Amino acid sequence: MGTIRITKQFDFETGHALYGYDGKCKNVHGHSYKLAVTVIGNPIKDTKNVKYGMVIDFGDLKKIVNSEIVNKFDHATVFNKNTPHIELANELEKRGHTVILVDYQPTSEMMLIDFAEKIRSRLPKNIKLHSLKLQETGTSYAEWFADDQK
Repeated sequence: MGTIRITKQFDFETGHALYGYDGKCKNVHGHSYKLAVTVIGNPIKDTKNVKYGMVIDFGDLKKIVNSEIVNKFDHATVFNKNTPHIELANELEKRGHTVILVDYQPTSEMMLIDFAEKIRSRLPKNIKLHSLKLQETGTSYAEWFADDQK
């Protein structure tokens, strides 16, 4: 059997603001994100394994991505904790909102770098993260490829 890539797609709603940005995205706003996660590996060859023929069970990949990304980011607001947005974040949290504070500007590009690290750390050793695609709007997306990280 050969090497196969499989992809699973996820949807989540997240708010953010880009501190210091010179356009509308400096304001708090949200997106309906679509995340495509592609992993690469070899199908299981052991005919006695219940997952025979699979690279990874789509359900297992779903558990990893939901745990690390979707369940945390869905309906949360993301701010760079090293900006004055920290004051707004604190106020939102006091009012019961879910806030995620990160060490980076919460652009699609930087979120992908963060997501890649989180997902890679949870994959079985025989499965590699191949790529991520994060669609922010109907016409805009960012992509991360493992091969580009060398």
